[in-house]
Amino acid sequence: MGYKRVIITGFGGAEVLKVVEESELPNPKPGEVRVKVLATSAAFTDVMIRKGKYPDVKEKPPFSLGYDMVGIVDQIGEGVTRFKVGQRVADLTVIGAYSEYLCVPESRLTPVPEGVDPVEGVSLVLSYVTAYQMLHRMTKVKRGQRILVHGAAGAVGTAMLQLGKLLDLEMYGTASKSKHELVAGLGATPIDYKSENWVERIRTLTGDGVDAVFDPIGGNSFKKSFSVLRRGGILVAYGFYNAVMGKGGSIPLDFIRLKLWDILPNGRSTTFYSIGPLRQKQRDWFSEDLTKLFDLLVQGKIKPVIAARMPLAEVRRAHELIEAAGVQGKIVLTM
Repeated sequence: MGYKRVIITGFGGAEVLKVVEESELPNPKPGEVRVKVLATSAAFTDVMIRKGKYPDVKEKPPFSLGYDMVGIVDQIGEGVTRFKVGQRVADLTVIGAYSEYLCVPESRLTPVPEGVDPVEGVSLVLSYVTAYQMLHRMTKVKRGQRILVHGAAGAVGTAMLQLGKLLDLEMYGTASKSKHELVAGLGATPIDYKSENWVERIRTLTGDGVDAVFDPIGGNSFKKSFSVLRRGGILVAYGFYNAVMGKGGSIPLDFIRLKLWDILPNGRSTTFYSIGPLRQKQRDWFSEDLTKLFDLLVQGKIKPVIAARMPLAEVRRAHELIEAAGVQGKIVLTM
């Protein structure tokens, strides 16, 4: 029996994405399970990897992208004890999930509650865990504090606003005008970064600034974000959109600036968040946090914003939409 997967033939634009058909299913090694993938996602992180600009991935093409997945255990390898055939599971794969089948070490998998929509479930794996860990692990934001979220209508941004609302946070979110209704509906004050001076707007709205800023933009945006922090505030950088898209900024220089600002005696701090390295460093956190998020989903306390459900074959279009910054919420690819 064969199966389909999407590979990149080289680093570059969306045209390097190619659907291929494999003649035989992969066989799980000892300690692995084979998963029939139900849903994966198209995220800006995948775009970075496709362009060869994601430092945590050293793989050389051809290989499959796919940072997250929800699927069904299809076959178990020797020695597997935690999972059985037919059980639903999730993983932060980093690469490989743009595939109808893949083999994963059982130690990496998190059980998915029965009845969870795979499209909503996979939306939690990268985007919501990222938002949850930045709020609860990196900043430890306290109930009622103020936060500024850049890209507030995106997959991580909408997750952040939903989780922030559970903490009664005073929230502000930058987004283009067409996305303001969504941002406001999630409990934040929307700010149009294209037509407004958002630094001045934050100062006008808050007086003395915010307690935390979550910034995936990079370049000059980091400097502006740092400037709107009140004393004791923290800037959490978690991306380099400008540098990746050729809109200014340099990833090495951005890192240097963040480190410098953090050691200067200015009453404010900075940190950089990357989900992959943190999972390697704190191995228990990822599954713990994803399990908590599944509980919130089942209880109806969070509801992922799904921009589009698209078949895997439309992966190029999905990537093009992400690069055009026209997406509200998450694009999910289904098998």
